[in-house]
Amino acid sequence: MLAHAKEAKDGGSRIAIIMNGSPLFTGDAGSGESEIRRHILENDLLEALIALPEQLFYNTGIATYVWVVSNRKAPARRGRAQLIDATSFWVQMRRSLGDKRREIPVERAQDILKILRHFKDGDTRLVKKDGAEEETVVSRIYPTTHFGFRKITVERPLRLNFQATPERVARLEEERGFQALAQSKKRGAGGAQEEAEGRALQEAIRQLLRGLPDRLVKQRDEFEGILDSAAKKARLRLPAPARKTILSALSERDETAEICRDGKGNPEPDPGLRDSESVPLAESVEAFFGREVRPHVPDAWIDTTRRDPKDGKIGVVGYEINFNRYFYRYRPPRPLEEIEADIRSVERDIVRMLGEITGSPAVAK
Repeated sequence: MLAHAKEAKDGGSRIAIIMNGSPLFTGDAGSGESEIRRHILENDLLEALIALPEQLFYNTGIATYVWVVSNRKAPARRGRAQLIDATSFWVQMRRSLGDKRREIPVERAQDILKILRHFKDGDTRLVKKDGAEEETVVSRIYPTTHFGFRKITVERPLRLNFQATPERVARLEEERGFQALAQSKKRGAGGAQEEAEGRALQEAIRQLLRGLPDRLVKQRDEFEGILDSAAKKARLRLPAPARKTILSALSERDETAEICRDGKGNPEPDPGLRDSESVPLAESVEAFFGREVRPHVPDAWIDTTRRDPKDGKIGVVGYEINFNRYFYRYRPPRPLEEIEADIRSVERDIVRMLGEITGSPAVAK
């Protein structure tokens, strides 16, 4: 619809479309859905988002939203988007039509347009909630960038211990890299010879590992030295894939082990501990990381290689609109005494009904 809109220089267009809730949040940062939201918000095309009551349509009772998009926004609306909560603007139908059990009366529809026209943050209305009327905020206004965030990747160091126990040596047989040693893509005699050589190498590796000391080593460099020394003594040349497979089979994650480092001395990330954080666009990535992450995991760091393809900064930009969060009102739970009284009342009812079934009187304490 936006692609077919008139250009702003030709008078522009104003479009309204009803959709379900998925377009508000479906898709991770960088996905097609998020990029559509990014295009709409970064180009200041979203004028308003109106949440409608449920059970409005014949074939579905799900929540729906009206997107009002425009490339000719009034000066007062530029750079901002209005959220309108009209979920309580309904009356019950006298007769249901499929899933359609509610409707928006004319006066309520006009009130929605009035809220849209007034463009007031914190605008309120009397709405019914739990059988009682209360003054409730139905309009919120935010900068378009308020809905954006940067998804950063948080890494933690890989820590492994190594031990040549029979159990760990047996795991080598399940490693695909070890199995591949006795496989060949060649056909005929050449392939058979390669497979025979691979099986011989497999057996030599088994013998090598059985001769290693079975003490627990918590530093990878130290264990690699032990492995290389044993291989040299046995005059066995270990191909890089086989060496990697051996280290994988004989290792286990250990928080007390030394950090595994690459050739440049940098800590290697542990894929199993990899996490992500969503940083609001208005906030510095470093400040957010220092406040929200580092106090809990001091050894963590940000993967600075994962950057947004458009602006080149750390973290992939995403946009989502968590509509309900902006209109959430905390309701304190009922007093414990009141809840306990309800439970005792239910218990007495259960005991009474059981007594009626069995024919014996019973008393609830």
